Amino acid sequence: MENSAALPFTLPDEYEALRESVRALADKKIQPFAHDVDAQARFPQEAFDALQSAGLAAAHVPTQFGGEGADALGVVIIIEEVARVCASSSLIPAVNKLGSVPLMLGGNEEQKKRWLTPLAQGKGFSYCLSESEAGSDAGAMKTRAVRKGDGWVLNGSKKWISHAGFSEFYTVLASTDPEKGPKGITAFVVEKSDAGVSFGAHEKKMGFKGSPTREVYFDNVELSDDRRISEVGAGFSLAMKTLDHTRITIAAQALGIAQGAFEVATKYAHERKQFGKSIFDFQAVQFMLADMAMEIAAARQLTYAAASKSESLAADLTFFSAASKCYATDVAMKVTTDAVQVLGGYGYVSDYPVERMMRDAKLTQIYEGTNQIQRLVMARNLNSVL
Repeated sequence: MENSAALPFTLPDEYEALRESVRALADKKIQPFAHDVDAQARFPQEAFDALQSAGLAAAHVPTQFGGEGADALGVVIIIEEVARVCASSSLIPAVNKLGSVPLMLGGNEEQKKRWLTPLAQGKGFSYCLSESEAGSDAGAMKTRAVRKGDGWVLNGSKKWISHAGFSEFYTVLASTDPEKGPKGITAFVVEKSDAGVSFGAHEKKMGFKGSPTREVYFDNVELSDDRRISEVGAGFSLAMKTLDHTRITIAAQALGIAQGAFEVATKYAHERKQFGKSIFDFQAVQFMLADMAMEIAAARQLTYAAASKSESLAADLTFFSAASKCYATDVAMKVTTDAVQVLGGYGYVSDYPVERMMRDAKLTQIYEGTNQIQRLVMARNLNSVL
């Protein structure tokens, strides 16, 4: 990409063209269904169909495997523009990237062809790391993979798995040597059709109601060794490297949610009349909107910078990835809360989308590492930015 150093400040024309096309698609084919998707807590099938038809559901897949070969910044823009109208729908490209990045980082060419090709064709790919007793402390996982002949037998369960039951493929982290803790974890690809794989009930969530979240159970699932996509014992390291790249997509998601809420609040402030004039004319409202715009702009610069570092594998990627996720999601929570305030009573009811956006924003501060964990990650990587 030309002049990559300028990416955080001036986007090349091809990225602006991508934004325009994704925004047009989102406004026409995703936004009209966003309220219904949330109200009925149903999968956003219309969004999936539109994104898949446009090559955007898994745009990160390299062209040799049938994907668009979108770079990290391109994926960020896709997710941002979809989240601007429907956060649940933005998880379609985000989850597909999260689930498949371990394969892209650790798998061989045969494995990549085997699973990335159908991913590009519309088969989902989920990521199974967290467990009931192993969230932030992922190294404490209990799911086990035990050697059996030339293969493995997998037993255990994973909690809070996005698109569980919808996706065909799952990157699963399992302990292959419990005595070694995080250094005894190995990564595998499990398929939905494998004997012994089953799913729990749909979680009833505060937000992101259109994205299915379920537990995944593994009952004596037999896997050949060609399902293993990390060296034995190197799965935890692969999982952490994956998050360096994918937590930026959560920053993009938060950025889109904040942008959408800001646009609704600004439009409403110009239209709503009180005391004989629009509420935008009151300085208290102007200051709220000005702060929203400032914070969104700062979050966008940080997120785009992190995306460019993801693409170049910069030495300070871990810091910038954590920083972008932490800052953008905190901004999304503040912006959506203020947007509800600007709309007053209308903001609190579902006639307007800002209450949904506020509920959705909360999750972005929690998943793929809580923002408390992100601050810990940043603190441990301060040397990279000094």
